Amino acid sequence: MNWTSWNAFIDMGGYGRYVWGSFGAVALALGIEAVLLRHADRRLRNAVRASWQDEAAEGPAHVESAP
Repeated sequence: MNWTSWNAFIDMGGYGRYVWGSFGAVALALGIEAVLLRHADRRLRNAVRASWQDEAAEGPAHVESAP
């Protein structure tokens, strides 16, 4: 479509509220998803790091050999 002005582009023939609201909702959802993924990644990395530190503090694992 060919818009005559920026206001006409933003208005989108009367549907601008729905179009830009949809864009805003998607941007908000993607932002929340990014924050939640970063939080989950940090929590997982900390859990793995703590597990490694616990194993290092206990010393090498004892493995029984088969007779």
